[in-house]
Amino acid sequence: MTTTATPTTGPAATTFPERTWSGPVTQAFWLLRIGFTVAPIAFGLDKFAGLLTNWESYLAPGIDRLVPGTAHQAMLAVGVVEIIAGIVVALLPRFGGYLVAAWLGGIIVNLLMLGNFYDVALRDVGLLIGALALARLATAAAPRDPETRS
Repeated sequence: MTTTATPTTGPAATTFPERTWSGPVTQAFWLLRIGFTVAPIAFGLDKFAGLLTNWESYLAPGIDRLVPGTAHQAMLAVGVVEIIAGIVVALLPRFGGYLVAAWLGGIIVNLLMLGNFYDVALRDVGLLIGALALARLATAAAPRDPETRS
């Protein structure tokens, strides 16, 4: 049975699901938050280790010509950004979800420019939607300071 908490005063005086581990909103939020923290950090670290794949093969030549340095150096920079994005999701999911969604949008454009990774681009569209869902769920499920509720 799901319980609801109804504040009696202030701007949050509407019914919302109680923020417990048993609520589906909170569960979905934490699944997405953990996933969008761990995955970017893991993939970012692998840009340095190179265990999963040859990441340079995913860089469109047009992007490679645009950024300074080699494709390998560009992918190292990508790794740093991904690690930072994962940390931001962990600490500030309301902002981090949008950050990861924007990053995934850039990855999708890059993959479409390559012209032979449409399956990966489509998968990343699904991840982008999940990142947007995380950002929205964070407004309902993440702990907040009672003075800053909106």
